[in-house]
Amino acid sequence: MNIHRILTINPGSTSTKIAVFENAKNVFLKNIKHSTEDLAKFKSITEQYQFRKDTILKNLEEDGQDINAISCVVGRGGLIYPIPSGVYEVNDDMIKDLRNSPIGEHASNLGGLIAHDIANSLQGVKAYIADPVVVDEMEDIARITGHPKFERLSIFHALNQKAIARRYAAENNVKYENLNLIIAHLGGGVSVGAHLKGRVIDVNNALDGEGAFSPERTGTLPSGQLAKLCFSGDYTHAEVKQMIKGNGGLAAYLKTNDAYEVEVRAKNGDTYAQFISDAMAYQVAKEVGKLSVVLKGDVDAIILTGGIAYNKQFCSFIEDMTSFIAPMKVYPGEDEMSALAMNGLMVLQGELEPKVYKTK
Repeated sequence: MNIHRILTINPGSTSTKIAVFENAKNVFLKNIKHSTEDLAKFKSITEQYQFRKDTILKNLEEDGQDINAISCVVGRGGLIYPIPSGVYEVNDDMIKDLRNSPIGEHASNLGGLIAHDIANSLQGVKAYIADPVVVDEMEDIARITGHPKFERLSIFHALNQKAIARRYAAENNVKYENLNLIIAHLGGGVSVGAHLKGRVIDVNNALDGEGAFSPERTGTLPSGQLAKLCFSGDYTHAEVKQMIKGNGGLAAYLKTNDAYEVEVRAKNGDTYAQFISDAMAYQVAKEVGKLSVVLKGDVDAIILTGGIAYNKQFCSFIEDMTSFIAPMKVYPGEDEMSALAMNGLMVLQGELEPKVYKTK
């Protein structure tokens, strides 16, 4: 059997995860944390490109990973135009849209760009993305906001939500396409999706303005107060954007975007840290409740995943509020690196044909 070495790259809001797989076996994994101070040096996420790429290559070299032995590179997908679920080869159209996103900035945009750059430096190696954050399966009725100038967008942690959904289905000997699930990804951003028989028919825009607040994002804000702040003359457009996604949530209330630090502070007696953590869990639980209505009460399971799911008290708070809806299953951390690698492996083994991305 041929051994394929797959490099996976997953830039998040506050970290860059990298891994090397030999077929399905993970032989190297590193979660590189980026402090608020490190990222504050850059005016935009695009400007972080060289910093993150250099950090990746440095960590691979320090671990003795031979970059020249890589068979393909799979990056986390970014904010390109909405596309169906699947694997896409990084091409010129995608690079253009990753650099000048039609939707907005996110660290995941760097995944495809860095993957392409590394693959391009190697002979015969291609770069891919899989199940990017813009996977769109929303029902049309879920797109309506309340004013025709605004439309709800499907921007969420599609890769991890899909991977965890399939993992749960496999563990219960049932097809993902036969289940109704509510899945909450709890990371630098928080997305809560309603999975109806294999399709995410409703989900909050986890990037810049919907749902529960997160370690660095405000989530939904009172629109009247936001409008007043925007026209107060005290803030520029850029400052308001940064307030909403970057310096919101835990970072605004507790001056840190590290949810684990908040957990430790709470355990050490910081009552305000505990209160804000509980408030975030409260908002996540409310999102779960909203989506239970979308699924008309027919919910097989509520699933919590992502880094914050390691916080047992946080999860218990949500379970206490939502246990009347469905049983809860917790998968701490993320399955995204394995999901990226398995998609790349299926392409290398000829089991999956990569799709072609075309800009609008």
